[in-house]
Amino acid sequence: MARIAHLSSAHPRFDTRIFVKQCRSLASHGHEVALVVADGLGEARCDGIRIVDVGRPSGRRERMLRTTGRVCRAALALDADVYQLHDPELIPVGLRLALAGRRVVFDAHEDVPSQLLDKPYLSPRSARVVSRAYAALERLALRRFDGVLAATPLIRERLAAFNPLTVDINNFPRAEEFTQAPDKAADAGVRNSFCYVGSISAIRGVRELVAACALLRTPARLALAGGFAETELETQVRRLPGWNRVDALGHLDRSGVAGVMERAFAGLVTLLPTASYREALPVKMFEYMAAGIPVIASDFPLWREIVEGSRCGLCVDPHDPAAIAAAIDHLASHPGLAREMGANGRRAVLEHYNWECEADKLIAFYADLLAPRPTRRRFSGKGAFPARSMGSTD
Repeated sequence: MARIAHLSSAHPRFDTRIFVKQCRSLASHGHEVALVVADGLGEARCDGIRIVDVGRPSGRRERMLRTTGRVCRAALALDADVYQLHDPELIPVGLRLALAGRRVVFDAHEDVPSQLLDKPYLSPRSARVVSRAYAALERLALRRFDGVLAATPLIRERLAAFNPLTVDINNFPRAEEFTQAPDKAADAGVRNSFCYVGSISAIRGVRELVAACALLRTPARLALAGGFAETELETQVRRLPGWNRVDALGHLDRSGVAGVMERAFAGLVTLLPTASYREALPVKMFEYMAAGIPVIASDFPLWREIVEGSRCGLCVDPHDPAAIAAAIDHLASHPGLAREMGANGRRAVLEHYNWECEADKLIAFYADLLAPRPTRRRFSGKGAFPARSMGSTD
């Protein structure tokens, strides 16, 4: 068994992909796992995982310039067998660790070069320059790292050219989190809400979604769970005519998310067609399926293949509030169809789109990574995991 340190300067400590899925899965298979974060909540131990906090930065600039250095120092102090990086800004940290003879894994949550092209704070010209620069750094680094995890098959295909040990670990849901049985799925006669769960931003289609609420013919209401990316955007959206049909729930924990889905007759994931979203596998879509409710999704070819292939929902033009409203009304008015689609989605998750299958791939990846190999130069620093740091709470 190995000592594995997960490093993040941007994600919260209980991030679903990092802590809930990967850290817990690795710990349950006997590995000693630590997680370095920068959220300002202090050190802790949870589920046998040691959480090391390097302090919350005051803004993006401090996070990029100083927090990454603190993460690096904390990582070296842990003296782990493997370091898994979760943020693009930590690539220089990974290079330093690799030069010190450490095993380093990069977890590509997003297709960053494509994502950068859609950043609203970059001009089109600047976005192209930054995207190319990041892609060059990525190529350089991944050739020197020991392995790569990718959040989608498309990202895996792109990154496998730089590192032969590249595996896709998809963000599929943990089926046990969503215990709703298919035969109890959406019934418009009982349920009067549809939901959106996740980060709320313009690029994720919140304006179009709220505008669709104003066009509904049924009395359905939107349960909006998550935080707005920008205060100004929230102010603008609250002024839209459809806002009187919205129940804003704010950030929810995992049980709260499951509760919202249990009370909904459909779940929406109508993200706008950016280069990064067209080929993404949004975890919320699969969580709706796991909860046994039909999906209303953007009509992207990949998403249409999943939704129509599983017969678990409807695909719409995310730019068209009228089309979104028509899909909501259709499911609200046809509870039998909603039940059937919800059952189909639940079945697809249980058979294929679930974290349990991905966890097996993760464990196999680490077994391959940790297989005996020629001796490499090791960093001589001290600071191993404290003997009591990886167990239960004091």
